[in-house]
Amino acid sequence: MTTKENLLAFFETHRGEYFSGEAIAQQLSVSRTAVWKAVKSLQAEGYSIDAVTNKGYCLAEETDILSAQGIKKYLTHHEIFDITVLPVTESTNLDVREKANAGAPEGTFIVSNEQTKGRGRRQRSFYSPAKTGLYMSLLLRPKENLMQQTTNITTMAAVAMCEAMEKVSGKHAVIKWVNDIFLDGKKLCGILTEASFNMENARVEYAVLGIGTNVYEPEGGFPAELKDVATALFASPQKDAKNRLAAEFLRHFMPYYQDAAGSDYVDAYRKRCFVLGKEIMVLRGTQKREATALDVDEHCHLLVRYNDGEEETLSSGEISIRLKK
Repeated sequence: MTTKENLLAFFETHRGEYFSGEAIAQQLSVSRTAVWKAVKSLQAEGYSIDAVTNKGYCLAEETDILSAQGIKKYLTHHEIFDITVLPVTESTNLDVREKANAGAPEGTFIVSNEQTKGRGRRQRSFYSPAKTGLYMSLLLRPKENLMQQTTNITTMAAVAMCEAMEKVSGKHAVIKWVNDIFLDGKKLCGILTEASFNMENARVEYAVLGIGTNVYEPEGGFPAELKDVATALFASPQKDAKNRLAAEFLRHFMPYYQDAAGSDYVDAYRKRCFVLGKEIMVLRGTQKREATALDVDEHCHLLVRYNDGEEETLSSGEISIRLKK
């Protein structure tokens, strides 16, 4: 790693503590000038680093800036990920897909502060403004290479993200089947899983799991088309919230993914799926049918009963649903 990367890792481990330039230089085995240059570079990137005569340098405890080092400090040595944090990108899913096609290993994880071409399901755009959100994508290479395992990735991720949000904020998030996370009746987070298939054997080569979360409300509020339907996790800046949220998601998601045959996440998904028992509109292409959402099965497919009494189990790839007003 570079001196700046090593310095940031050091500061992340010792937030709120002052260290002299000499002490840091000895710790990192570099010159004091190199430390000074690295501090200036980090300050230019927005890190709140105090420099006080006779005390030294200190990364402010209340800083909430994404960094690979900041995420890693909340992970254990058993959780190994190749983490990249970008200030801005077109789409983290596209970035991870490029790395996957180049042979990158499972666990490649790209996080960005902003997306200029963020995407949701059915090629819809995903609002991804600077500084206020957490936009991240994870490369997965399912061992079984089965379509069903890939489909379940989205529902596992929804449960894991809800649990991560509760860990960081204390707030109870719920799931709108199949891939949206809601808080207080408004959308907080969207999930998009994209897979690459080998056409010769119909096997999954890899999957890219993308998650976009509104951590804070954008300055000036959400755009007019979103202000009545979107919300944020926090009303004001929190200490290291983004790094903590990214790490907690990985810590909750990976056990579900690695034990895909287990049913724990299905039970958790069912409990958080707030559409169950509600009247919904099933959308399939241009067709619309009124129904009642009855249950979620072991694959997190949605069982519905139409108004004429017909029942059907819906796959996420086939339809969308909308709550009746």
